[in-house]
Amino acid sequence: MSGYPQAAGVIVSVRGPVVDVAFPAGCLPPVNSVLDVEWDRQEPLLLEVHGHVDMSCVRAIALQATSGLARGVAVRQAGPAITVPVGEQVLGRLLDVVGNVRDGGPALPGNVPRRPIHGLPPALKAETAMTAVFETGIKVIDLLAPLAQGGKAAMFGGAGVGKTVLVMELIHAMVEKYQGISVFAGVGERSREGHEMLDDMRGSGVLARTALIYGQMNEPPGARWRVPMTALTIAEYFRDLKHQNVLLLMDNIFRFVQAGSEISGLLGRLPSRVGYQPTLASEVAALQERIASVAGASVSSIQAVYVPADDFTDPAVTAISSHMDSSIVLSRALAAEGFYPAVDPLASTSLLLDPIVVGEEHYALAERARETLARFKELQDIISLLGVEELGSSDRLVVRRARRLQRFLAQPFAVTESFTGTPGRSVARADTLAGCRAILDGEADDWEEGSLYMVGTIGEARRKEAARTGKGVLS
Repeated sequence: MSGYPQAAGVIVSVRGPVVDVAFPAGCLPPVNSVLDVEWDRQEPLLLEVHGHVDMSCVRAIALQATSGLARGVAVRQAGPAITVPVGEQVLGRLLDVVGNVRDGGPALPGNVPRRPIHGLPPALKAETAMTAVFETGIKVIDLLAPLAQGGKAAMFGGAGVGKTVLVMELIHAMVEKYQGISVFAGVGERSREGHEMLDDMRGSGVLARTALIYGQMNEPPGARWRVPMTALTIAEYFRDLKHQNVLLLMDNIFRFVQAGSEISGLLGRLPSRVGYQPTLASEVAALQERIASVAGASVSSIQAVYVPADDFTDPAVTAISSHMDSSIVLSRALAAEGFYPAVDPLASTSLLLDPIVVGEEHYALAERARETLARFKELQDIISLLGVEELGSSDRLVVRRARRLQRFLAQPFAVTESFTGTPGRSVARADTLAGCRAILDGEADDWEEGSLYMVGTIGEARRKEAARTGKGVLS
């Protein structure tokens, strides 16, 4: 706080969340410094300096609602940057963008350490490459788009195809497998989803090792824009000072881009492609490049990404996907057919699907599965027009196995058990590979397709088929 002169300012303009503040000559606070508005409301109002208008005026972004704010209100400089609480005390708590407690519990102790939300990524020579596979227990992901421990993965999908459910299932699935710290950032999501997440975590016992950071849909764009940085700052503290592995979950990172676009428009910048801010690529990169692993500790990130109008060529989607190790694409067509999780096996990719990383057997089996499903997709137009009977014998066999493979890759989730009544399944990668091999080798060619739908292992499917035929459990 001593790096620049301290002086009081006065508000000269308010345009929604954009506030202009005049200061005495020579006393302008630098960019990213934080200002505290001394108004007559009980709720605090913090501003973050975004730019210098001229020699005596700064332009700032409000992090809380500015309703009732008037010109002439005094402003004081509160520090060189927004700082948020970090450390063990934030675990099990729900915080907002500036670190205020929002879960109705007691305030954080006064001696809790704080760190500024703006930081630099680790030096390139300090970063470590992670090639350990992060098993999720979700068959289609572990088979075709494996996640990396210490990597970045994104779930891409339009509205209502299951992104949030998939992220919540990953949290649930990793409770037993993952013994590190979890940080969850709710970026621009609904208040209802925030309450549901908090209740679910309390009920499952995950909350004690998790920090929840929310900047919700009803908050100003400044709060939604900075929430990922607040969550990342907490994750970096555990990585750098505690040397602990951190799982960083963000839902929905598209709202971060959307908030930046709103702010860019309010600041009067000329829009770029499709109306997005001209700084889109640099804003996304500044966030994503900080998600990195160093020797002894990793930050693994899983991010949900809303795809506007199901357009995967949208500039925001392509900017985010360029930073990902694994891209899991959710398909509206599969969701409409009842295949959950609705992961598109042909569009989803992962850098880890390499024989050097996952092994020759896994790689070969994944390639066989992709080829079968791709051929089935090519034949669907012919099937729709003429029927399966008009196909050759080899193509009919491909269709039979592809349909069974599709049903086997669907599985019930623990987080949806209360809605469906079906207990969730978590499947080990070895069991997933064994099941896919059995289907592709023809073991299930004569089975009823329903025997493979919404099961865990191939053994469970065998038992369903045996019960249907009354022939006893197959070997």
